[in-house]
Amino acid sequence: MVVPTEIVEPVRIEVRDGHRLAVRRRGDGGVPLLLVHGFPCTSRIWSHNLLPLAAAGFDVVAPDLRGYGDSDFAPDGCYDFAAFDTDLTDLFDRLGWNRAVVAGHDLGAMVGIDLANRYPDRVDRLVILDDSMPDLPEAFAAAGIPPSPAKPAVYDYQRRQGRHADELVAELNTPERRRRYVGEFFGHRLWCPPDAFDEADLAFLTEPYSDAARLRAAFADYEVVMGTRPVSAPELIDRPVRQQALVLIGTDQVTKGEHAEQRCAIAFPEAVGPFWVRGAGHFLPWERPELVNRAIRAFCGDLLLRR
Repeated sequence: MVVPTEIVEPVRIEVRDGHRLAVRRRGDGGVPLLLVHGFPCTSRIWSHNLLPLAAAGFDVVAPDLRGYGDSDFAPDGCYDFAAFDTDLTDLFDRLGWNRAVVAGHDLGAMVGIDLANRYPDRVDRLVILDDSMPDLPEAFAAAGIPPSPAKPAVYDYQRRQGRHADELVAELNTPERRRRYVGEFFGHRLWCPPDAFDEADLAFLTEPYSDAARLRAAFADYEVVMGTRPVSAPELIDRPVRQQALVLIGTDQVTKGEHAEQRCAIAFPEAVGPFWVRGAGHFLPWERPELVNRAIRAFCGDLLLRR
């Protein structure tokens, strides 16, 4: 995949008390569709999806989460699911949306899961573009699903970002080093096939992380996971998602867990899928955008017909 020739530039929208999110938007008046990025991405990861989905009849909005890309840093220092959700529901209000289809990837998928459980009347249906699921150990065990095995050594970044974030940022003391570090997640860390991203892709996708403060903000989510950063409210990922959900998982990634089909049946009782996308890894919006666009269009075909 290559960087698209037409890039939707972000605009900054105030969501609350001077706090602004950078938002890429196309298709005003269509079916509301929120695209939520994860790490090590920004809203740029949706560059191949915005225009085709707008053309299909969606009002497509891809924000940078607080602290990421061109959005403001957290005014309260919080980078947890509840804080992200507050921004997103405030954004809904600013856009005049009552509810929306929410598509998420990586951290964005977990934000979408929490959003669907925290504000069920605001999420029409959910699209998950990896194997992110609610954390339901007791329900999984009752169904005979064994615990996930120990994570491979390639996950060492989680410990460093979650427990030693300041030291890591200090080591990455030039824009080039910061961008190279982020670029490794698209390369040797095995999140995707080795040829999924070329140099132009990496230059485009890693550019926001040339800033040390942006990289440091992105590590905050890992601090939440590791328990080294307080949260603004308890996470709501400890229950199944009741909305209709579409789940797509790339096969070529070390990050995928085991027993995805069995877990999905419990975590998303109204799921379509999971569908396995062969020859693709963790970054489906960029690696297989045409398939993602078609899948979302088909999954929401009834909503599109009502417009």
